[in-house]
Amino acid sequence: MALTKPRVIELLLMTTVPVMFLAAQGVPDMWLVLATCVGGYLSAGGAGAFNMYYDRDIDAMMDRTSQRPLVTGMVSPRECLVFAATLTVGSTVWFWFLVNPLSAMLSLGASLFYTVVYTMILKRRTAQNIVWGGIAGCLPVIIGWSAVKNEVSWASLILFLVIFFWTPPHYWPLSMKVKDDYERVGVPMLPVVAGNKAVARQIVLYSWVMVGVSLLLTPLGYTGWFYTVVAVACGGLWLKEAHALQARAKAGITGAKLKEMRLFHWSITYVSLLFTAVAIDPFLR
Repeated sequence: MALTKPRVIELLLMTTVPVMFLAAQGVPDMWLVLATCVGGYLSAGGAGAFNMYYDRDIDAMMDRTSQRPLVTGMVSPRECLVFAATLTVGSTVWFWFLVNPLSAMLSLGASLFYTVVYTMILKRRTAQNIVWGGIAGCLPVIIGWSAVKNEVSWASLILFLVIFFWTPPHYWPLSMKVKDDYERVGVPMLPVVAGNKAVARQIVLYSWVMVGVSLLLTPLGYTGWFYTVVAVACGGLWLKEAHALQARAKAGITGAKLKEMRLFHWSITYVSLLFTAVAIDPFLR
């Protein structure tokens, strides 16, 4: 269970299932929802296990990851690799036969992107690792839509972009908190290579784009008043927290008083509320 990174998968499924309600404009086939969730868990779990296999050297040196199964010796590297490969192959077959081939290919693409592009190429080489590596975490939105419609639409692409612009300002506050961990192992997360002021400025920039993109669904006819109200209210609170973090960073505040984790925790609430509104909106139009 620990190898599959269940807390990450919880967020991925939170963005997948509501999109299925939006695609169906009501209640989708619940067996299809279950099949998509199981396939998504297997796929993301396999990618998470591959990540732990590849990063086991630096995980052992970071406080935040020092209790992962490969670090403690609970699981051997070979066992982890076999487990990860089995989940990845199994999820692809599962999606192909129980959902549809398009969703299977999207799921496999997300897994390979996270494993190869983010974990093996970007993470240890560039401060833009989270920006572009986050694409893997955006694809479940499109998978949810394709599971119902067997196609990709503008609605799914807009929500893909919401998650794309959400991911950096979601993760950068956490990486500000554990900056010393990343610095110790030589991973160039943005807070390691740039000061708090520069990171906070980037957070505000991405936040404004994210909120703006989230409001495109309604004028394009995919959502109605309920989603719009939630998106505006939650987006406004997000921007308030982002600008407050920037103000503290500009003032040179560091340590616990920087309160960077306030935005991190709110970011999880934000995406949960926004996508809950995505699921509810079809019933109120």
